[in-house]
Amino acid sequence: MKIPFLDLKAQFNTIQGDIRSAFNRVLDSQAFILGPEVDQFEKQIASYLGVPHAVGVASGSDALYLALVALGVGPGDGVITTPFTFFATGGAIVRTGARPLFADIDPQTYNLDPGKIAELIETNRRNPRANIKAIMPVHLFGQPAEMDAIQKIARTYGLTVVEDACQAIGANFRGKKVGALSEFGCFSFFPSKNLGGFGDGGLAVTSDPALAQRIRRLRVHGSERKYHHVEMGINSRLDALQAAVLSVKLPHLDRWNAARRERASLYDRALRDLPEVVLPPAPGEGMEPVYHLYVIRAQKRDELEKFLVARGIGTGVYYPLPLHLQPCFAGLGYREGEMPESERASREVLALPLYPELTDDQQASVVQALREFYQKPASV
Repeated sequence: MKIPFLDLKAQFNTIQGDIRSAFNRVLDSQAFILGPEVDQFEKQIASYLGVPHAVGVASGSDALYLALVALGVGPGDGVITTPFTFFATGGAIVRTGARPLFADIDPQTYNLDPGKIAELIETNRRNPRANIKAIMPVHLFGQPAEMDAIQKIARTYGLTVVEDACQAIGANFRGKKVGALSEFGCFSFFPSKNLGGFGDGGLAVTSDPALAQRIRRLRVHGSERKYHHVEMGINSRLDALQAAVLSVKLPHLDRWNAARRERASLYDRALRDLPEVVLPPAPGEGMEPVYHLYVIRAQKRDELEKFLVARGIGTGVYYPLPLHLQPCFAGLGYREGEMPESERASREVLALPLYPELTDDQQASVVQALREFYQKPASV
């Protein structure tokens, strides 16, 4: 049995009639850039997330970048974030001219450790090069970050917060959706995401009307009136075809996320007696993750990955090299050993197949293969 790491065709087959109708509507209109489809989706997603303002942009990467620019982050500023995340998090900071300041992760959740954030701020208080302006926590793998602690630190030191919620749409943190907890929340609609388009797409949300107005301006070359530009912006617009797809998919999102949680729970029960495997953390109080990825820590990770792939089971390593050790960030001055938890996670993590359409038989085969590798038969 071949078990793909992700099966986008299986999801498409359940909604393809509605998708094709939405595409035909846009094709008939020939309105491809912003317009009514984007307006409608922005209203839908703002209502879903519980925020007054949602701005569609070209990608999650652009959402992060534009949110920082809208907040006034630029050359000479520092932004605290995690080194254990997708490249776009750190890349967005560098694109503004600011400097990423990495704090290590909590080894249980893989998210930023609030204690390390506070320690980093105190260490840099007398460093004029740091000029820390913002914190960018990541809700990694769909697991909400410790936002109460992070917001408290931000208030204490007068910092702004931009949530990288690109992997966590629909996740809840104590009664609110992640992304709606800070000055800005940023989302990605890359096809593999829990709410994915048919190409690139992104979103920035905020409760501040002035910030919303600025990011709307920034996404169209800094223009509010055609051919009149009040500041330097970029071309970063969510196109109408993507908005139409996302409008079809959004009503299904909660059901899909619930299916992901159920699949994660099945993995938890089936693998909890394997001492060689560390399972994802149990949700904290008031937290509801959405399991964009189901990530284990595994002894002999590389050997296990090869073993599973040889049996037709897709896997993924998120992420094999933390940001502070990426060659393009060498100029920041970080060295191996400075972020020990992030570095250890990069050596041990492995993502297993998990998506709403994963069948019982497919998941049982994944579990059987893991138990076979560790020579641990299923308990009766």
